[in-house]
Amino acid sequence: MNEKRRYGVIDAIRAVAILNMIAFHLCYDIFVVFGVWEGFYLATPVVIWERMICSTFILISGVSLHFSRRGWKRGVLVFLCGMAVTLVMALVMPEQAIWFGILHFLGLAMILGSLLKPALDRLSSLWGMLVFFLLFMLSYGIPDGYLGLFSYSLVTLPRALYQVPWLAFVGLPAAGFSSSDYFPLLPWIFLYLFGVMLWRFLLQRQYDRFFVRRIPVLGFIGKHSLLIYMVHQPILYGICYLIFLFLP
Repeated sequence: MNEKRRYGVIDAIRAVAILNMIAFHLCYDIFVVFGVWEGFYLATPVVIWERMICSTFILISGVSLHFSRRGWKRGVLVFLCGMAVTLVMALVMPEQAIWFGILHFLGLAMILGSLLKPALDRLSSLWGMLVFFLLFMLSYGIPDGYLGLFSYSLVTLPRALYQVPWLAFVGLPAAGFSSSDYFPLLPWIFLYLFGVMLWRFLLQRQYDRFFVRRIPVLGFIGKHSLLIYMVHQPILYGICYLIFLFLP
């Protein structure tokens, strides 16, 4: 995006994702943190809901790499926000600690994307989309120990790859690793790169004109999504705490 144009529809899509995330975290606090239904997080519709929210954030973040000349700086900020969340959760709610969640991933993806952008710009946008989506599909099961077609396993990976604790951020979690929010580089970096190529594909066909329209309320929320993300969970937890404190 040049500095004179802002794509309001992209802000709106980001806003819908953050509003969905607030709703999801409210349900998570009620059902999991306060013990109403601890199986909530494992229910198939809930898993699909959570994946749709985070996939939207990752795709939009990939698209937005085109909108900043120094995306790596934004990446550092987002990653540091993720580390702040880790620190607070580890101190306040260690059983719900987040060791490599969506903010950690997005921050690192922005940094890597900024470094790779000159090479990405030399790729065909269509072929890039196809290749990165195929890699995302094949690598989706890496954190669970296999290569395949999304949740369908084709090749089981050697357990020796999952013996180093600090490689969890790559997508190779060792036995006993636990994170209440976990988005490793593999497979999610390929979805991010798909988003980078997707916007180039749209630009080359001048489809970006369909994204210019501004949507006031959603646009405001979308432009301040990082701040909203950082403050919404403490507010939700406080509200739930007060509700359950006074329930009989």
